[in-house]
Amino acid sequence: MMKFVGKKVRDDIVSDFGVTLVSAGSMLDEELIGLLGNHQVDLYSLELLDSGPRPVINFVDQAVLRSKELFESIGLTGKVPVEDIKGEVIPLILQVSQHSNLFQLFESVKAVDEYTYQHNIGVGILSTLIGRWMELPDEELEILSLAGTLHDVGKVYISGDILNKPGKLTKEEYEQVKRHAQFGYDLLCQVPHLDPRIPLAALQHHERNDGRGYPFGAKEHDIELFSKIIAVADIFHAMSSRRSYHEPRAFYEIADQMRDDSFGLLDPMVVTLFLDKVMEKLIGETVLLTDGHHGEVISLNPHQPLAPLVKVGEEFIDLSRRTDIHIKSIFIPA
Repeated sequence: MMKFVGKKVRDDIVSDFGVTLVSAGSMLDEELIGLLGNHQVDLYSLELLDSGPRPVINFVDQAVLRSKELFESIGLTGKVPVEDIKGEVIPLILQVSQHSNLFQLFESVKAVDEYTYQHNIGVGILSTLIGRWMELPDEELEILSLAGTLHDVGKVYISGDILNKPGKLTKEEYEQVKRHAQFGYDLLCQVPHLDPRIPLAALQHHERNDGRGYPFGAKEHDIELFSKIIAVADIFHAMSSRRSYHEPRAFYEIADQMRDDSFGLLDPMVVTLFLDKVMEKLIGETVLLTDGHHGEVISLNPHQPLAPLVKVGEEFIDLSRRTDIHIKSIFIPA
């Protein structure tokens, strides 16, 4: 029924008792579709209209909702409904990853509640975005999207009390969380004809180039490319989202941390591509600085791309020289 979400009804929909269930021109959502189902209305018999472009967040919410349902079924059945995910979730992820405004996209994928399910979709979208920037062919892009969406599937076997704990995990709890990588690999290896890079991404997305990751301490040349891409998307999304134990971090903190992580932890090629593309898109955007002023990003410093030139009123501020001021966030129009 997901195909009907976002469509408008041309005419009033009336029940058998003459009660108007849905007025003409209304846009169908999950709630209205459920209502019509309760009244045994055949959706295929309705005259439906395209509603035009929808805000990107609608597509993200739709993907998260369906992802949650499918992931909850995994915990009950022990089976991954890959075909359902490929048919209902991945098309939404591929569409969102092409959104023209990068920072609206970033804002739409931030997790604010139900972190686990929003994180699955956020990492799927961000991984796909990186894959597009790498100019991967469509077939490879779809595999990467699926791998990103399923990277944390092993968490269905980790207690929610541990995953959502507001404070610091004990050593024993952290060891439990780390097991999700192996759990996810084992689950996905049971899916027939699945591209081997998908279970490998579940296993390797916490491995690090210098061997300090888990579960096996694999090093740079033993980590598959898709796993490296998903690791970058995973860290960016985690830092930019609200979690049970921290608020979203400031833009400059995320960028600085990722740059630092490219020296040993994360793949430097993937991180550099990601940060370069983000900063290129920042030119012309309105930003909030840590001193409370708003300004427009005018140009990038080729030697310090994370510290651009910003115009505040009639003043130009070179952030490469003003180390006391940073970009806190990007202004997203309502």
